[in-house]
Amino acid sequence: MAVAESCTGGLVSAAITEVAGSSGYFLGGVVSYSNEAKEAFLDVSDRLLARHGAVSAEVAAAMAAGARARFGADLAVSVTGIAGPDGGSLEKPVGLVYLGLTSASDVTTVRELFRGDRASIRRAAARRALELLQAAATTIAATATRAGR
Repeated sequence: MAVAESCTGGLVSAAITEVAGSSGYFLGGVVSYSNEAKEAFLDVSDRLLARHGAVSAEVAAAMAAGARARFGADLAVSVTGIAGPDGGSLEKPVGLVYLGLTSASDVTTVRELFRGDRASIRRAAARRALELLQAAATTIAATATRAGR
């Protein structure tokens, strides 16, 4: 698995690597806080960023796809959002987070609106990304077991 993070700033990767043995399944992560980093390291197009903004379902999907491709992973998750305390608007308030999850057969995005201060929003976003990864990994493992792999 691989990770692409923006507003969580490495919290998801840190949580994964906190587990002994994670080197057996975690290939790496990219903290792409700026749009330039999203473009350079995750191949998110500048047109996509200009059209939808960094905090969008479209960019979350592209970030996850970029991480999956960059690391050659089976599964990748991404997080992009507005942790605050500044930077929000009526359309995109503080606490708005988009997560992307991609595998060989699927791309999913999730929109969340978390409440609280900057630290609690970042922790909640990281926790949600880990939940998505765990659910996807469980599904993949169950499918492989049923297929006799």
